[in-house]
Amino acid sequence: MAFSDRLLDAWYRGHPALGLLAPLEWIYRRVARGKREAYLSGRSASYRPPVPLIVVGNITVGGTGKTPMILWLIEHCRARGLRVGVVSRGYGAKPPRLPWRVRADQDAAQAGDEPLLIVQRSGVPLVIDPDRSRAVRALLEQEQLDLVLSDDGLQHYRLGRDLELVLIDAARGLGNRRCLPAGPLREPPERLESVGAVLRNGAEADGAEGFAFRLVPGALVNIQTGQRAALTHFPPGQSVHAVAGIGNPQRFFRTLEALHWRPIPHPFADHAVYSREALDFQPSLPLLMTEKDAVKCRTFAATDWWYLTVDAQPSRAFVAWFDEQLARLLPNRP
Repeated sequence: MAFSDRLLDAWYRGHPALGLLAPLEWIYRRVARGKREAYLSGRSASYRPPVPLIVVGNITVGGTGKTPMILWLIEHCRARGLRVGVVSRGYGAKPPRLPWRVRADQDAAQAGDEPLLIVQRSGVPLVIDPDRSRAVRALLEQEQLDLVLSDDGLQHYRLGRDLELVLIDAARGLGNRRCLPAGPLREPPERLESVGAVLRNGAEADGAEGFAFRLVPGALVNIQTGQRAALTHFPPGQSVHAVAGIGNPQRFFRTLEALHWRPIPHPFADHAVYSREALDFQPSLPLLMTEKDAVKCRTFAATDWWYLTVDAQPSRAFVAWFDEQLARLLPNRP
């Protein structure tokens, strides 16, 4: 098990050695609180876009289903006649310059895996830049928009926001509820009291802790040809190699098991870079991966490599609440 995996396991299952990190955690908490208070008080300047901005982020390290939720928000806003754009840090991307407009025909190494996935799936105008304020300015110079979504950036306080949505993995929760490096939290748990809404991925129902949403498998897509196939393409009991380089690989493996296949798990680090040789597994079986991984493998994919699409499905209560927020943020819209 890699060190990062052992650390995640300790954060979410507990380990006595984490107590030794308490002094570093205290420093981290103090810095995190001070940074936020500086922007809230006006001591540090922030950029407020001329259109409403919604941050979709998390306070935990690890995957929470953020990309599928961004895609749901894009389509939901468009269905209501809104022109929406997205900004992202572009983790791991190496574009020729910043800010950088992501196009569907770009390489993942240039655009970043998650931004490229979002653009290829939705065609949304999207700009990447670690300085998200600069990304928003560049996006609004290029597009007439009603609304901007920030993919992550909850702790990027230089960017003013009108609404914060925080995603949490319902199974993992907040782990040991401690901040880095003694726990998985980027900010103290009480930060959740100030956000617009908390969405819990995999929760059975809405509750006091937040709205429920789940990720629903959609279809199999052949990475080499783009052919779409129903989830019945592989019979129950089919053995497959399963590749996941996401924040929570086990969630993907459990999804394949729920579809009655027998995955041989191959977890990779989040945002991993792949090669044909690294994915040459034995025995020879179909290979299934996440859509985020697939955008990095199209140039060398074999004929029996597939990815599984997933879609976010939030609760009805969240949909109604979010529509109320849109009406508040855009009162002049019909």
